[in-house]
Amino acid sequence: MKNADNTGNAGNPGNAGAGADASGAPRPAPRALLDLLALLDLERIDRDIFRGQSRPAVVPRVFGGQVAAQALVAASRTVPEDRLAHSLHAYFLRPGDPGAPIVYTVDRIRDGLSFTSRRVVAVQHGKPIFHLSASFQTDEEGLEHQEPMPAVPDPETLPTSTELLPRHAHLFSDPGVAGRLAEARAAVDLRYVTDPPYATAGRPREPRSQVWFRTDGKLDGDLDRPMLHRCLAAYVSDMSLLEPVLLAHGRGGWTVGDVVGASLDHAMWFHRPFRVDEWLLYDQESPTSQSGRGLGRGRIFTADGRLAITVMQEGVVRVPRGRG
Repeated sequence: MKNADNTGNAGNPGNAGAGADASGAPRPAPRALLDLLALLDLERIDRDIFRGQSRPAVVPRVFGGQVAAQALVAASRTVPEDRLAHSLHAYFLRPGDPGAPIVYTVDRIRDGLSFTSRRVVAVQHGKPIFHLSASFQTDEEGLEHQEPMPAVPDPETLPTSTELLPRHAHLFSDPGVAGRLAEARAAVDLRYVTDPPYATAGRPREPRSQVWFRTDGKLDGDLDRPMLHRCLAAYVSDMSLLEPVLLAHGRGGWTVGDVVGASLDHAMWFHRPFRVDEWLLYDQESPTSQSGRGLGRGRIFTADGRLAITVMQEGVVRVPRGRG
C-alpha cells in the first residue's frame, strides 16, 4: 500500500514473499497473493480520497470482503501508524459493479489521546454502495480474559480448496462456478474442518462451521505491518460467515443455487495481535435466521489458542421461488 505520509503504510506488493528456499533466499510470493495485495494498494487522489479497483467474483457483483478491506485501508491511511484498528462497523448499501472503480472518501471524525475515529463512504456511479466506521487505538495494558479455543484437527491434515472443489463441482448449478470460486480464493489457503454447505445440501446440520485459513504466501519486508494483516483478515472474514445459516436448513448455498444472499452489515473487533500469513481458526455459528435474513457470528483464533478477532454479520438469505 503506497503512502507518502507514512500512515498505515504497507509497502510495495512486490516485496511479498513465500518463505525461503534451501539456500535461504526469499521465494517470490504466488501470483494470486500479489494480485490481492495490489487490489488493496489504493490510489490516493486527494488527501482523504482514494480509488480502488475490483476483481472478478463468483457472483456478478463486487465481493463484500474486498470493499470492507479497501475501506479499512483507506481509513488507515489517515491514521498514525502506531494506532491500529480495534473495531469496524459497516453496511453494504448497494451491489458493487466489478467493472468500475470505487472511490473511498474518509471523514476524520475524531483524533483523541488514545483513540482515533474514521468514517468511510464508498461510491460508484455517483451513489454510495458501502459505508464503514472504524476506531483505532494506541497499544496499552489492561485486564485479560478470553473464551477457550475449540479442539479441532490440525490444518495440515485437511484438504485444500484446490483438492476439495473438484470433488463437488457436479453439484453446482453453474458448471463454471467451481473454477471461479477457486480463482477468487486462490490467495487464501482455506481448509474446512467439516464439509462445506454445498457438499451436504439436503441434510440439515448443526449451524456451525469451522475453517482454517492463512494467506498463500508470507508477508515480509515492508509488507509485514500489523494494519495490513488486519485489512487482509477483513477480506477473508466475509468469505464464509453466513454458511452456518445454510447448514441449519440443509441448503447448499449460492453456488448450488438453492438460496440467494448478500451481506447487509458487518462488524469486527480486533482483540490481540495475529498474523494472517500463519494459520488462523475461524469458528462460525448462526444463532438465528428469520424474515429473509440470517445472522452469523465468528471467532478467529491463532494456532496457539489466542482469541484474535470477533466477527458478526447479518445477510439476506432467501429461498428462490420453486426451491422451498
